[in-house]
Amino acid sequence: MRRSLHAGLAAFALIGAVAVPAIAQQREPAYAAARAQGKVGEQADGYLGVVGNADAATQRLVDDINIKRRAVYADKAQKNNATLEAYALSAGCTAVLKTVPGEKYRAPDGTWQTRTNATPVRDSRCPSAAAADAGD
Repeated sequence: MRRSLHAGLAAFALIGAVAVPAIAQQREPAYAAARAQGKVGEQADGYLGVVGNADAATQRLVDDINIKRRAVYADKAQKNNATLEAYALSAGCTAVLKTVPGEKYRAPDGTWQTRTNATPVRDSRCPSAAAADAGD
């Protein structure tokens, strides 16, 4: 399983099949504000996470985005003959890599980190940053 998951991740990265879904909600002011304020962050599982305790509005925003992400992942996984989990992980690897300095992401040890100019610490199942960049 691990070998096929890793091979699938590498294939997605190389052919550029994985991208964080361009969902309209992610461009809304509430999402941008929550991200800039460090209330939400990217996770290796492909879903947005709440950093710390969330107010009801932030939790609803995260839940809405994650429902939409899951639908996109399921569709793309089916079209690429992959599992939902493998596709979501691939998207998560890309999303964490594409965070910018000041944004939050969840490190493999479960802690929330603030992105610096350095490459973020990513899940060991993620393809190398160079391979992921090749897929852009």
